[in-house]
Amino acid sequence: MPEFLDQEIKFLPGVGPKRAELLTKELRISTFRDLLYYFPYKYIDRTKFHRIGEVNANQAYIQVKGKIRSFEVLGVRNKQRLNAVFYDETGSMDLVWFKGVKYIRENLKLEKTYVAFGKPSVFSGRVNIIHPEMENEESEQFKTGVLQAFYNTTELLKKRFLNTRAINKLQYNLAKEVEGKIYETLPAQVREPLKLVPLSIALKQVHFPENTRLLQNATFRLKFEELFYIQLKILSLKHKRYDAFKGFVFAQVGYNFNKFYENNLPFELTGAQKKVIKEIRKDLGSGKQMNRLLQGDVGSGKTLVALMVALIAFDNGYQASLMAPTEILAIQHYNTIQRMVQGLGINIALLTGSTKAKERKVIHEQLEKGELQLLIGTHALIEDTVNFNKLGLVIIDEQHRFGVAQRARLWKKNRGIPPHVLVMTATPIPRTLAMTLYGDLDVSIIDELPPGRKPIDTRHFYENRRKEVYQFVRKQVDSGRQVYMVYPLISESEKLDLKNLEDGYELMQEVFPRYKISMVHGRMKPAEKDAEMQLFKEGITQIMVATTVIEVGVDVPNASVMVIESSERFGLSQLHQLRGRVGRGAEQSFCILMSLYKISNESRKRLETMVRTNDGFEIAEVDLKLRGPGDLEGTQQSGLGLNLNIANLAKDGEILRIARDMANDILNADPRLEKDENKLLLYHLTKMTNTEFNWSVIS
Repeated sequence: MPEFLDQEIKFLPGVGPKRAELLTKELRISTFRDLLYYFPYKYIDRTKFHRIGEVNANQAYIQVKGKIRSFEVLGVRNKQRLNAVFYDETGSMDLVWFKGVKYIRENLKLEKTYVAFGKPSVFSGRVNIIHPEMENEESEQFKTGVLQAFYNTTELLKKRFLNTRAINKLQYNLAKEVEGKIYETLPAQVREPLKLVPLSIALKQVHFPENTRLLQNATFRLKFEELFYIQLKILSLKHKRYDAFKGFVFAQVGYNFNKFYENNLPFELTGAQKKVIKEIRKDLGSGKQMNRLLQGDVGSGKTLVALMVALIAFDNGYQASLMAPTEILAIQHYNTIQRMVQGLGINIALLTGSTKAKERKVIHEQLEKGELQLLIGTHALIEDTVNFNKLGLVIIDEQHRFGVAQRARLWKKNRGIPPHVLVMTATPIPRTLAMTLYGDLDVSIIDELPPGRKPIDTRHFYENRRKEVYQFVRKQVDSGRQVYMVYPLISESEKLDLKNLEDGYELMQEVFPRYKISMVHGRMKPAEKDAEMQLFKEGITQIMVATTVIEVGVDVPNASVMVIESSERFGLSQLHQLRGRVGRGAEQSFCILMSLYKISNESRKRLETMVRTNDGFEIAEVDLKLRGPGDLEGTQQSGLGLNLNIANLAKDGEILRIARDMANDILNADPRLEKDENKLLLYHLTKMTNTEFNWSVIS
């Protein structure tokens, strides 16, 4: 039945092999279904006609009805243009074409009534429309919808006459082909409570809407279905995993946990940390494998929570591993945790690409014998030579920086029962994105900062106030504080007018001759980077000039100022992560955003958001609205692909919530979709792309 839509697009009237090749290459449209689900990005009302005498260049898209009085071909050979005088009873205007001159001249007739549509402009005192869309007054297609759909296209397609209007015509041809052949994809128990229009009507109205009400109904139906099946897929995997995978039972909270809590706790736990530990403890004792996402802003105390969970594993005779995306971050975790567990007799090791062969051998032996309780490291942890004795807990930090397959290899280190998994991220994820990217994981959020931490004071300065900024930096350093200066580029670029690190380093030496300065960037060898960072950590250097390599992994409580040069060029998420490098001590910290005066509205919105709030989740919501889900860090390797055809996670949060609730209700009542009324759902669910390995078990 639906296989009719799987026909190759070349068989659609008006396409053919050459056009089909272009559509596949440029828009990934290779079947009837692909074209049917290639939705418009906007609509323009075609009910209103302007009289030619009233048209002016300040108007947006307009349509006029009239006749062509005369044609004139101007220019020579491939630089020709076609000029037509178009008139009605109120006046005349010019219609101009620079491409397809021969074809247009042959197909448009003098003194025949046409509807011309386009954006007016003025040239030599006369109003004109360049490359107007032309329709016969009696055109059947013109009468199919009063709101005209506009489709995204590419420069290459436009050159080959496959512009938005051409795609509109192909959609019209397709609508005739598929009439009576669109089958319902949602059962009655899903459609009826929400009063969803039938799929065939929704697809017709979204391409050729008769009025705004019908378009809204069609759009809601299609958005809901898209989000509903994604949620059904995610939640179905979660149900299957919960049934299929038993987990180690960590029945007791014993010596290690209690001793640490009584003697080694670096600060009083926040209410949010206590709540999260309680949620995790419940998972660990359930007999089911834990898969939990721990979200917490920079500096919220995720590492402390992770350590306390690891202590529960040790108390129950199990080992734990903590995998970090960079060597710097792995070393930082190792040093922090070693310091925190001092006196408890816990054996911890660090394994990275820099670990020497001799040390490696000792680590491997201790790990296999069970003498090593916690192994911290980078992707070196997933090497085949690394074998645990009894791995009970896997902690993955900043997990979006690891590929899915890398995480799976760590998860599969245990034969038989898989370890519990705790995924941590300091990148706040908007609720709608979390429900989609991590919808199969249980989510815990640390939304409080530890006691004594003050919100970072963020300010935006234009270039003309640079001296003022330098005076402020000098005052901070003289009072014993340290400063980060972050640049978007290492070297000067001919193409980009941006501040760069090399010039910045020289400038800092001139401006602050009394201070010692460190420099860190991505082209340096790891040992050089570590040496420079160590100087800064120990307070030997007062200013750290760096690129975004310091975004994750540098913890210097004495650093209280972050100056970000050309801040208009950074994304919100990155700005927030950079800002998180300060504010880690008890002193008031500052983030200074330097920018040019002339910046885009979007850049201005980003900087205003940074100045207004320190709340990472609010920042993430703004980021999602500005950039869309496809651009946000980590989404490209989520396994879901997030190639949404019509839904928008930034705008359709309420539809997503409704879709998720309904999918949840259905699966709670019928986890395997075995009931007759759910057979249609099961059919479409199994048609959705499956990967060979069930990635949801490791996030």
